[in-house]
Amino acid sequence: VQLQASGGGSVQAGGSLRLSCDVSEGTLDSYTIGWFRQAPGKEREAVSCINPAADTKYYVDSVKGRFSLSEDGAKRTVYLQMNALKPEDTAVYYCASSPRIRSLSWAICRLAFAFDVWGRGTQVTVSS
Repeated sequence: VQLQASGGGSVQAGGSLRLSCDVSEGTLDSYTIGWFRQAPGKEREAVSCINPAADTKYYVDSVKGRFSLSEDGAKRTVYLQMNALKPEDTAVYYCASSPRIRSLSWAICRLAFAFDVWGRGTQVTVSS
């Protein structure tokens, strides 16, 4: 399987972007999809993850209420809608996949090593 993240760009604070993660094969129900980000000079951070089969979603506290996940099974695409963007959201965003993790929790979502396939990142820049 291959992943392709897209949709990044430059926006002003308060703006919105929608990132897409295209999955090359299979059905979304067979995967757990995670979104991570890495800002310059900082460690990679888990942002959110989803089990499409169970519609289970988790978010890091800093994005709750601003970011939301959705998915289109027919297109094999997971979306990360990002609203009310802040300068601190500036980072390269990556999507990653794992075979479906049945007992998914945020404690697992936030672990990068839980995901075995990674797409190329997409840059998100938020100016103040």
